[in-house]
Amino acid sequence: MEERNLTIADIARELGVSKTTVSRAMSGKGRIGEETRKRVQAYIEAHHYSPNVVAKGLAQSKTFNLGLVLPGDYNIVELPFFQKCMMGISRTASAAGYDVLLSMVTAEKITQLERAVTNRKIDGAILTRTLTDDAPMRYLQESGVPFVAIGSTDDARTVQIDNDHRGACSELTGRLLDGGIRSLALIGGREEFIVTKNRLLGFEDAFVKRPDWNGSRQTFLNVDTDREVEKIVEKLLAEQTECIVCMDDFLCGCVLNVMQTRQVAVPGQVQVVSFYDSSLLANRTPSVTSIRFDVEGLGKTACGTLLKMLDGEAAQGRTLLGYEVRMRESTKSFPRSY
Repeated sequence: MEERNLTIADIARELGVSKTTVSRAMSGKGRIGEETRKRVQAYIEAHHYSPNVVAKGLAQSKTFNLGLVLPGDYNIVELPFFQKCMMGISRTASAAGYDVLLSMVTAEKITQLERAVTNRKIDGAILTRTLTDDAPMRYLQESGVPFVAIGSTDDARTVQIDNDHRGACSELTGRLLDGGIRSLALIGGREEFIVTKNRLLGFEDAFVKRPDWNGSRQTFLNVDTDREVEKIVEKLLAEQTECIVCMDDFLCGCVLNVMQTRQVAVPGQVQVVSFYDSSLLANRTPSVTSIRFDVEGLGKTACGTLLKMLDGEAAQGRTLLGYEVRMRESTKSFPRSY
């Protein structure tokens, strides 16, 4: 017999046992006599048998696939985040012998995820976005599929891996206030995203910690387009607002484009800050004060946590990863950090 073509059926035939017995001996699960187990293991070692993924999956009732659930309605500027996150997930999964199966979903349509679960194509799943009304999360909970959420949720049943957005945004806002800013405005995205909620809480925390601050502040949420940003910035310029704080890199890029078109000096006339640093802001002039998160590390941590859960280990309910506030040229009178 050619060893390179050896299968579970071949081993069962040679030893005069059933394929189920061979599978149990390989997996270490199920009722099987110790002598038979040793015979199977000895035969496997003597013939240098290494089960392929399919055979191994059958023996252990696993697919060795992880479902990666991505938002089908993502904005093109969100791609760098998802790409880096996917890189961390893929590398961690591959090192553990797993492949990654993508499922695209929206708040209203989760057909791809349902198909992957119904057809038993995945052992567990990773959600890459959390929502205030989260249909994919509810479905996974109801289906009993182990999963980890990248992001935060109020649902205590869900294992969550997230960046410390609230702490980071509070720290950066606090530095602005302590540096003498007396009028500022926050421009944010859609309130249905939990990350928007946490960044807003961090922004507000900075003021709670400084009850003696007596300046003025404004908040604009659910801002989706560059035209909306332009109207808001025109209003803020007319009011001579000192600093514009943007919740993400897309909004910050829109603000800087308006400043450039109107030849408004940054930070000379208006200071600009982003609560999220990315490659989209990397070549901006002036360089933008922002918060740096390890997105690939976020993906690695989420995947590593899910793999431990699949091995039967208990997982911490919520894990918050660190951040780095980077003070750059778009804010004045602050020590720079690059």
